[in-house]
Amino acid sequence: MIKTTLKIDGMMCGMCEAHICDTIRKSIPDAKKVSASKNKKEASFLTEEAVDIDQLKAAVNATGYTCISVESAPYEKKGLFGWR
Repeated sequence: MIKTTLKIDGMMCGMCEAHICDTIRKSIPDAKKVSASKNKKEASFLTEEAVDIDQLKAAVNATGYTCISVESAPYEKKGLFGWR
């Protein structure tokens, strides 16, 4: 799994967060655990494969928000107790 995190400027309320989540889901159909936080000014999601960063930035910017950066990193699901 790959976790992708976007830094986004312009989110002011819960509806902004929902709008960003909807945009990500439409742009990346296989995205899972999509979430956005206006307080952290970021959104994140998980995918099996790497995503097209330029396409993702363009989709977010087209909604009127500003995608400042995108980072992707391998994601390992933690066990039940967080240790092995």
